[in-house]
Amino acid sequence: MSEYSPPLDDMKFSLKEVVDVSSLASFPLFADIGLESLDDILDEAGRFFNEVISPTNRAGDLEGSTLNQDGTVSTPTGFKEAYAQYVDAGWGAISFDPEYGGGGFPWLVGIAVTEMLTAANMALSLNPMLTQGSIHALSAHGDQSQKLTWLPKLITGEWAGTMNLTEPQAGSDVGALTTKAELQQDGTYLISGQKIYITWGEHDLTENIIHLVLARTPGAPPGTKGISLFIVPKFIVNDDGSLGEENDVKCLSIEHKLGIHASPTCVLQFGDNGGARGYLVGDENSGMRYMFTMMNQARLAVGLEGLAVADRSYQQALEYALERRQGRRANTPNGESALIIEHPDVKRMLMTMKANIEAMRCLIYLNAKAIDTAHNHPDESEREQGKELTDLLTPLSKGWCTDLGNEMTSLGIQIHGGMGFVEETGAAQHYRDIRIAGIYEGTNGIQAIDLVGRKLGMRNGEVVSELLNQIDETITTLMENDLQEIGKPLKEANESLKSASEWLLQNGGGSTDDGLSGATPYLRMFGTTVGGWLLAKSAIKAQELLDENTENEDFLNAKIETAKFFSQQLLPQVNGLLSSATSGSSSLYAIDHETLRR
Repeated sequence: MSEYSPPLDDMKFSLKEVVDVSSLASFPLFADIGLESLDDILDEAGRFFNEVISPTNRAGDLEGSTLNQDGTVSTPTGFKEAYAQYVDAGWGAISFDPEYGGGGFPWLVGIAVTEMLTAANMALSLNPMLTQGSIHALSAHGDQSQKLTWLPKLITGEWAGTMNLTEPQAGSDVGALTTKAELQQDGTYLISGQKIYITWGEHDLTENIIHLVLARTPGAPPGTKGISLFIVPKFIVNDDGSLGEENDVKCLSIEHKLGIHASPTCVLQFGDNGGARGYLVGDENSGMRYMFTMMNQARLAVGLEGLAVADRSYQQALEYALERRQGRRANTPNGESALIIEHPDVKRMLMTMKANIEAMRCLIYLNAKAIDTAHNHPDESEREQGKELTDLLTPLSKGWCTDLGNEMTSLGIQIHGGMGFVEETGAAQHYRDIRIAGIYEGTNGIQAIDLVGRKLGMRNGEVVSELLNQIDETITTLMENDLQEIGKPLKEANESLKSASEWLLQNGGGSTDDGLSGATPYLRMFGTTVGGWLLAKSAIKAQELLDENTENEDFLNAKIETAKFFSQQLLPQVNGLLSSATSGSSSLYAIDHETLRR
């Protein structure tokens, strides 16, 4: 398996030229943070993740994490050492509050760094990702004492965090959970119950693990309204900050999974010996609201996995295509075979991967910038616009990008031919690893329902209309700058998306079967159109830089050609999906359940 080499030129172009990271320097919070040093930061991050983290990826897949007889979990060879270097380098802290030891950079910069971590080793990246979720929840809802106790070492990565929602009988229906929390005289709670699918729920990378647990207090209302959030550490923390006795939390088993073998997915038992000590976050019965505080960042991080793993798969497939010889072309010398990259179908697959990856990167970065705007812009109206854009883009980032992650890693195997199906090449690992991303953090079906049920109707559809109007403005610029090959397909796709949006609004959105039946194709239409739009913006900027006689002519020309490929080869899918999004539910329910079994 080849090592991951971060595509720094494309990352920097997307950050600077497409989403304009430098504009964040006008926010008071980021004015003195040092955004002018971004290139140096990304260069050093690229070196680190290439040299230190990427080599652990294959060993992690082959060895996996192991549950020991004493309930502890051992991680694969090299993980502890690599993670310790990650903590020492401070990469996990880059975008968090300096008051608690963070670097204070925008979330957009942190997302770029996280892309490299995730591509280098997705299984390992899930540990910091879950820790980041804990940081967001405690930063927003913990009291000052809790922040001082837990945040500094979570931010540095010396401690890890987990999120404990799912139970055997409560998956997407979190309101069905039964874990109990009973108040004690000293103000703490005793937590008892079982949680499943707990990512990095037990491991040997950090000295403490801070579990955030959803549970019910006695007499709590049924459903999601009766859920509270608790901090339940693996080891109790003493008043002086030292670690005390081990809490009553036990790992019963770890799952045997299709992919991400190095990431221990645990069944955790709380209160096997009387109750695990926990600390209430905020108010009772507000746990679900608190969890949703970090939902946008968490779903964006999962969408990022689709981008990152697809990119690693692309890099390996491209390297193979540049070395493997098979078949002949018209100009192939007698007695020789052609490189497979010379065959049109292989080139089509590689271009499909490249174009989708660059579109995903632009979308993920735009979404991250919207989060920064929503949280930190000095103007309230701008913060509200940032929040609306965040809410709209998040299901696209999570749903569209992880669907593409599945499809692009499958193409990565296809390019390898039979060798892609052989585990020794490592091509299959990317396909197996990314398959979970469309399932966890809200399945992609749930993302589609969220899009048509909540996001499409924001301000009676005006939020969506404003974004589609921005796309129209870009189309006008394309036509004025001799980029009609990009502009015409984008215009047709945007008109189809407008038609689907209007139909879904008129037919109840997420409140009717007709609306819900069109949700998944609508999300695909929306993601593909926005991806094409952002690549079109890339092409416009590349053309401007070429007109200024800027260096990197080959890179800039490739930007334009990639946008053309996406517009001509991929955007027409949007028009084909219009009927799927607007045909209603009759064909879905025309055959009864029993007949489906025959």
